[in-house]
Amino acid sequence: MTHFTITGLDASPFAELYGLSGAALAERGVERMTVTAKPGFPCRITLEDAEPGEQVLLLNHEHLAVDTPYRQRHAIFVREGAEAAATFTDEVPEQLAIRPLSVRAYDATGNMTDADLVDGRELPALIDRLFADPSVAFLHAHNAKRGCFAARIDRV
Repeated sequence: MTHFTITGLDASPFAELYGLSGAALAERGVERMTVTAKPGFPCRITLEDAEPGEQVLLLNHEHLAVDTPYRQRHAIFVREGAEAAATFTDEVPEQLAIRPLSVRAYDATGNMTDADLVDGRELPALIDRLFADPSVAFLHAHNAKRGCFAARIDRV
């Protein structure tokens, strides 16, 4: 088995958005939403689905800032006030385990080398298969239905 770490996003780039008015958020292309159901609003920092009644920010985020054709950005949710990126070593957080995922493998330059679809519960087997290729530097998991970035996966 390949040892791996699944990591949430660093909260610091989002902290300046916390507590801004709706108008100030709108100027930045960000929307504040009240969570209405769980699951449904997966925070990319805590790697947990937010609880009903919580506030989340919906924003566009560049999750693969590389100078290749694979450069990527997409809409994501972050819990308003989230402070620390979650880290899971050799385990899949529930947020990923309950969803169908698209997993993309990248080399050190940010070029995609492989990709596959998987039920989140089966993610460790796919991680093993993709990391068997020594050219793979890291993986990105995306929610398969809406295509949004979910988390980064690295070898340990």
